[in-house]
Amino acid sequence: MCDLSTMRSFARSYALVLLMLAATPIVALGAPQHATPSGEAAEAPREQTWLQTAAKVANFAILAGALTYFLRTPIATYLASRETQIRQDLVTAAETRAAATAQLAEIEKKLQSLPAELESLRTQGAADVAAEQARIAQAAAAERERLIEQTRREIDMRLRVARRELTEHAAQLAINIAEERIKRAITPDDHLRLVDRYTAQLREAR
Repeated sequence: MCDLSTMRSFARSYALVLLMLAATPIVALGAPQHATPSGEAAEAPREQTWLQTAAKVANFAILAGALTYFLRTPIATYLASRETQIRQDLVTAAETRAAATAQLAEIEKKLQSLPAELESLRTQGAADVAAEQARIAQAAAAERERLIEQTRREIDMRLRVARRELTEHAAQLAINIAEERIKRAITPDDHLRLVDRYTAQLREAR
């Protein structure tokens, strides 16, 4: 790109020089001429006009040829570069358009399947909620049964303890009552007889 710009700048400078050089004959031909004898003075204006026209045409042809010769390669290179760039831009634009079209089609496909996905998520959510509620109810029922069983075992244990204590207390009361009755029913003579019997049993045991 830098070489192309340099070539274009050089071509413009050279064409400007050629244009200045080509304009020199036109100025020379356009300069006023001195009067001549009567025979030449009549033909001078017409001849000068034809010469000026021919000089202009020649100068233009030389300038056009010089510009064509020196600017042909830079212009051709520039046009080729621009054509390549445009082709690349077109290819890039086509690829971008294809990618955008594919993305748009994918988005449209997702949008079309979105209601079904939402309905599936809603159904799945309702099923999950129902399953969680059932699990919580089952866990609560199991916990209630466990607490009831634990309470029943505690009550049974306390009943057994209370019955044992009550039995022991009743036995103790019976013993106390029996002792009182024995104390009331046995006389001192009965005490002596019991002592003698106990002593006799000890002697026999020896």
